[in-house]
Amino acid sequence: MKSQREIESSAKKGKSNVDNQSLKELLGTLSTCQEALQFVGDQSLAESWKNCQRADWMLWLCGRMEGQAGWPTRQKVVLAACACAETALKFVKAGEVRPAKAIEAARAWARGEATLAQVRADTAAAYADAYDAADAAYSYADVYAAFAAASAADAAKAYAAADAAKAYAEASKAADSADDAASAADDAAYAAAAAADDVAARAKALAEMADIVRGMLEIPKGD
Repeated sequence: MKSQREIESSAKKGKSNVDNQSLKELLGTLSTCQEALQFVGDQSLAESWKNCQRADWMLWLCGRMEGQAGWPTRQKVVLAACACAETALKFVKAGEVRPAKAIEAARAWARGEATLAQVRADTAAAYADAYDAADAAYSYADVYAAFAAASAADAAKAYAAADAAKAYAEASKAADSADDAASAADDAAYAAAAAADDVAARAKALAEMADIVRGMLEIPKGD
């Protein structure tokens, strides 16, 4: 059995030609869900990335691998999560600006223009909007749209907190941020499904967001 360091070496060295066995072992060390492992099947890393229709899985993997050679930076992961969350803003009730402000705060952090305190404040406001929408019996699409925005901001907040705490919190906060980035896409997809009153709309939204992620993030390139 290979060590985790050996398993990750080809991915960390900027190679996309990670074979199927090495990819599955890597995903195993990251505690990847069984559904995602079944999707990978006998595909390589490059094939899995090209064929994946789950933006949430793609954001999660990039979030877990951020900082490694050839993988997207945390700022790029946050920006991709924001782009996914933004697809759900059309479901937010007219005049409600808190979800959009949360996304903009996350983007500002990624550009180096916002502090942790600012991101925290706008994240809290987006969550407040989601709870307000739920309490007022607004549509589920509105609620999920607000949660999508809050999750994107949470991804930035977790990374910013890791920066503040440096090495002590780096690993756990990076994992939290990967989960939050994935949730941004997942919540946006649920918003689409709720708006359409159709479960299939969630899969369609995730597939559309997968194309967004592929357009914004690059996995390691081969030699």
